[in-house]
Amino acid sequence: MTPLKTRIVGLIEALGPIPVNEYMALCLFDTEHGYYMTREPFGAAGDFITAPEISQMFGELVGVWIYQAWLAVGRPMPVTVAEIGPGRGTLMKDMLRTLSRLDPDLANGAAFAMIETSPRLAEIQKRTLAATPFSVSWHETIDTLPQQPLLIVGNELFDAVPIRQFIRAGAGWRERMVGLDDAHDLRFFAGAGSIDPTLLPVDAAEAPQGAVVEVSPARAALMAAIAQRLETHGGAGLFLDYGHLQPGVGDTMQALRRHSHEDVLATPGEADLTSHVDFAGLAAIVRAHGLDAHLSTQGDFLLGMGILERAGRLGADADQATRERLAGDVERLAGPQAMGELFKVLGVVTRGVAVRPFATAD
Repeated sequence: MTPLKTRIVGLIEALGPIPVNEYMALCLFDTEHGYYMTREPFGAAGDFITAPEISQMFGELVGVWIYQAWLAVGRPMPVTVAEIGPGRGTLMKDMLRTLSRLDPDLANGAAFAMIETSPRLAEIQKRTLAATPFSVSWHETIDTLPQQPLLIVGNELFDAVPIRQFIRAGAGWRERMVGLDDAHDLRFFAGAGSIDPTLLPVDAAEAPQGAVVEVSPARAALMAAIAQRLETHGGAGLFLDYGHLQPGVGDTMQALRRHSHEDVLATPGEADLTSHVDFAGLAAIVRAHGLDAHLSTQGDFLLGMGILERAGRLGADADQATRERLAGDVERLAGPQAMGELFKVLGVVTRGVAVRPFATAD
């Protein structure tokens, strides 16, 4: 039993079952035993590999999008270029290199910021960016960013924000809880008391017994805070994550450990817990703040941004093994059988502004 699992069992013994969002928050962000506070999740030696770690092309094309967005919103200066949930700092490193080549004035004049809640990950990011000639600041929330236009990127950010789950039980819906079985091990239960089904993001009237619907007030609050900042000060945002473009019924919470899936209740604090992001819900929040929200798959986004052309340039003078690796990276990032379909993209811009590869209105 992991140290955090022992604590959670004791908590439930003392206070009763806890909601899924509280369980997920403890697993990921507990200050003593939380996954992101204690472990190295990224890379081959960790539990999963993110897109920036697969290929420099990902960060380069995101950097190109940020540059295009800056041009489209009127080249504001001063401006903050920020990444929220920045992992090991690889994406920002590639973005900085790209922006410095595209426009040295922007790279030298912008304020670069990393928004990170984990002190351990912040130290890794500082090592990754140690050689950059640009000044980078660290923040725990967007609230402490400069009060000026903002260009913000979040890759695999929202999937780790805790969710609430509701389960169809009898004639109604109940909150899904984590409690203890007869052997004092963790298991899921339907909580006491029904909820109003109109609070669910989908029409779940025909859902079968045991069906699960997910909502995330924490994700909604984070998206609203970002949208409010963009509405007030201007700028743009790009968010890439795995999820769905339309809300639906289903349990999407999963645990990933050593690049393999496992039971989400098995090793609290030692496995990454995530769930699919409701991109339609995030887009609705953005539009409620008077901004345009554009949705696509990651594959369509990267192909529209020119990943094939970039791979061709990188491989032009390379050997056969390098060209094959680049082709494999493109397939992994943009292919329909890999991240290209599973991952979705939300582009946020001022209403009526066009930024490739998105249309002027969506």
